Amino acid sequence: MSVSTQNGVEPDKKLGTVRIAPSVLVTIVRSAATNVPGVLRMGEANSSEGLSRIFSRETNTGVKIEVKEGAVNADLYLIVSRQANMKEVGKQVQSDVSKAVRYMVGMPVQQINVYIQNVE
Repeated sequence: MSVSTQNGVEPDKKLGTVRIAPSVLVTIVRSAATNVPGVLRMGEANSSEGLSRIFSRETNTGVKIEVKEGAVNADLYLIVSRQANMKEVGKQVQSDVSKAVRYMVGMPVQQINVYIQNVE
């Protein structure tokens, strides 16, 4: 008996492991957040580190990601337009980021915390 395959792979055969780098999650979260109307740019996630961040090679993305028990938790630090309704912008960021992570990575989202640091 022949088993129907898609792309030459048996349906229940495990092919290996897929691992997603944390930087990919940061990129997805950042992109989804900055595409929300009213978000001007990301803020500083590590603003309390003082001068040490000046000499760091890492760029501050305004995003902190933690994966606990297979679920994503994110803290986002934003600069928004002064004409925007901050509460609505925050809710839209939470929704869009959650959808992007679930769709692009296939991981559940536990929390998306939005911190509006400034308006311009």
